[in-house]
Amino acid sequence: MGASGCAQQHISQASSAPAMPPPAFQYLYGSGEGAAISVQAYQALTRYVLGGAAESRVLVADATLDAPRWEACEAKPKAVVLDADETALLNLGVEEWEARAPGPFDEKRWERWEKTGDQAVTAVPGAVDAFAALRQAGVAIIFNTNRSAVTAEGTERALAAAGLGSFKHGETLFLKGDVDGKSGKDGRRAEIAKRFCVVALVGDQLGDFSDRFAIASVAARRAAVTSGPIAKLWGQGWFVLPNPVYGSALKGGFDDVFPADKSWIDPVEEK
Repeated sequence: MGASGCAQQHISQASSAPAMPPPAFQYLYGSGEGAAISVQAYQALTRYVLGGAAESRVLVADATLDAPRWEACEAKPKAVVLDADETALLNLGVEEWEARAPGPFDEKRWERWEKTGDQAVTAVPGAVDAFAALRQAGVAIIFNTNRSAVTAEGTERALAAAGLGSFKHGETLFLKGDVDGKSGKDGRRAEIAKRFCVVALVGDQLGDFSDRFAIASVAARRAAVTSGPIAKLWGQGWFVLPNPVYGSALKGGFDDVFPADKSWIDPVEEK
């Protein structure tokens, strides 16, 4: 694309840009409420781990959500395993771009962001203090993220720039395709669990806890987290951060989201 094409592209973006960020972006990246939920989650994580957590919270390969079983800890050192994006790292630069110029997900742009966006990120509220407390107690911090292995150095720089510490690909940073070549995270979790007693998992998507949550039905997926033995894990080994901006949670039509027996019609509309 020539210079005139670039100029036209920017003009089009500016003329069609929304006057305000979408509500989900306002909530996650700007609101006190969003920050408070994140701080709350990290404080709960810290209390749980420092309170004597000693059992793994990584499901073994043949476990189910209805009958969970856990990787053995034995004498392994303790660790907390987290997703990165919108769990410990807020991608302010690229998400502002997306908010100003909405459109389909651009994989190439995201790759460029992973390579060059390390100075346009910040830590999720509560993460830096939690990491410091956990490290002081001898608990390792490990990331399991679907960022690309091709851009590993950019991710290492971004985590450091956000004040989260130094991480090394293959040791304390696991990326998409590592271990088994898959985007699902169970294989990486199992590999990490060979080396560490993973006492807590932290994420903003259900896949950050188990690939078994890849359930097509919206209602069944929601029920899977609120019933049976899994329901007891939230805040007790599994910790969720808010993300209304993107991800597997954002799906479902009206009939999926709103139960038919709870519908209501404004009496004014019935006249």
